[in-house]
Amino acid sequence: MASFAYVAVDAKGKQVKASIEADNQMKASDMLKKDGLTIIELKEQSALNKEISVGSLFKKKVKVRDLSLFCRQFVSLHRAGVTIIESMRMLTEQTENPALREALQEASTNVQKGETLANSMRARPDIFPNLLVHMVSAGEASGSLDIAFERMAVQFEKSDKINSMIKKAMVYPIMVLVVAVVVVIVMLTFVVPTFMSMFADMDIDMPKITLAVIAASDFMQQYWYIVVGVIVAFVFFFRWFKQTPTGEGLINKAAIKAPLFGDLTVKSSSAKFARNLSTMLAAGISMPDAVQIVADTMNNVFYRECMLNAKNDVMQGVPLSQPLEKSGLFPPMVYHMTRIGEETGNIEDMLDTMANYYEEEVEMATQSLMAALEPIIIIILAGVCGVIIGSVMAPMAAMYEGLDSL
Repeated sequence: MASFAYVAVDAKGKQVKASIEADNQMKASDMLKKDGLTIIELKEQSALNKEISVGSLFKKKVKVRDLSLFCRQFVSLHRAGVTIIESMRMLTEQTENPALREALQEASTNVQKGETLANSMRARPDIFPNLLVHMVSAGEASGSLDIAFERMAVQFEKSDKINSMIKKAMVYPIMVLVVAVVVVIVMLTFVVPTFMSMFADMDIDMPKITLAVIAASDFMQQYWYIVVGVIVAFVFFFRWFKQTPTGEGLINKAAIKAPLFGDLTVKSSSAKFARNLSTMLAAGISMPDAVQIVADTMNNVFYRECMLNAKNDVMQGVPLSQPLEKSGLFPPMVYHMTRIGEETGNIEDMLDTMANYYEEEVEMATQSLMAALEPIIIIILAGVCGVIIGSVMAPMAAMYEGLDSL
């Protein structure tokens, strides 16, 4: 899937600049026209011309928890009889996140000018997810805006719970890895030179492992700035590379195929698919449009492409369960339960049941991942420290053997 930058004009004559992902330029054009935009310019972004700046790499994003709180507060104000304009003004003043506060201020201004709340949010796709915009649009059309925001609050809360569990599983190995790197650097820079100076004047044949550690220690002391520069450059390169189409594809494929992490990726994607699609269908959105919106919410590019292909099949009258099964990305339970829901006409409840099941599975998979990673990381850390300690002890053992032979 490619990324296309566009400049367009909406129904109110306001110019919109953003980007969209689609299989080709024609599909991107159709998607924009379907949203009521008049295209002025549309071009594909490559790894070279894609707008990725240093600022965008570290730009503070709006957390899912912030959006959930916003939806909950909006529901409370709306049910208390507060107007939309006044609600937006009050929420703007009390929102702590600067990016969300700015977006709410812009949306409030547009609403005061006569724009709908959904279109006002649509102008800031970097803040308000497509899922939320469509739910608000459906709520405005049906006169049930409070229900739309309440459903999205639940949606964001469940999404935040899954994301928190996944992040929790990653914190421990990352922290241990950082500690391991720091320990190795300290030992090579300070500890090893102290011990090696003791053997400098002794006529001892150093073991190869000791010579290797000495060489690493000398390099660390003399060229430490190169090591720091390489680490910093690698961090910047990785953050840039994962935003390119090639990098995104490689990383997402590894996330699915990795022995320990693959199961977690599949189950979390299944939970997100079921929960988001159920929410969209409950709002009265048609199946093709709902699948398109779900595709935009998928983090993994392969699941996103699967959803877009499924949308094309659904538009041709093919049941959704067939492209899901054909993709080979989802567990059998996903397309079997989807098929049962299609046959019984109760697909929303079936998707809700499926979402609840896989959200529990994500929690169990996270716990299993933690249980598997802890001993592996401890063994690796013990091995690295053991090599360094062994390189120090080996000359001492050789010295004692020399003394015993006298």
